[in-house]
Amino acid sequence: MGFLTESVDVDCDAEGVPVGVRWRGRAYRVAQEPVRWYERRAWWAEDARLPAGRGVGAVEQQVWRLQVQLSPRAELLTLELVHTLDTGRWRLLAATSATGIRVGRCA
Repeated sequence: MGFLTESVDVDCDAEGVPVGVRWRGRAYRVAQEPVRWYERRAWWAEDARLPAGRGVGAVEQQVWRLQVQLSPRAELLTLELVHTLDTGRWRLLAATSATGIRVGRCA
């Protein structure tokens, strides 16, 4: 069984760094420097088998932690997103308010 996550739309700058996120009908801007790392993707849990020639990007995924807000005076939210490199898909894993209250959790 794969992850249960929520798709989001992400706008990136020329270097591929997120600058905005559209989630649940609202547009958030990235307010702090994003943090990125790479994790191994459990492709075997999502796909019956990895098709021939599809190795690069299928095994690794980018994970981003973003501080976003609706406006300059709005509360910051921390979003944890996964970017699957071979498909370009963005998924929300968690959303937490500045007070530590979990706003949304998938997976």
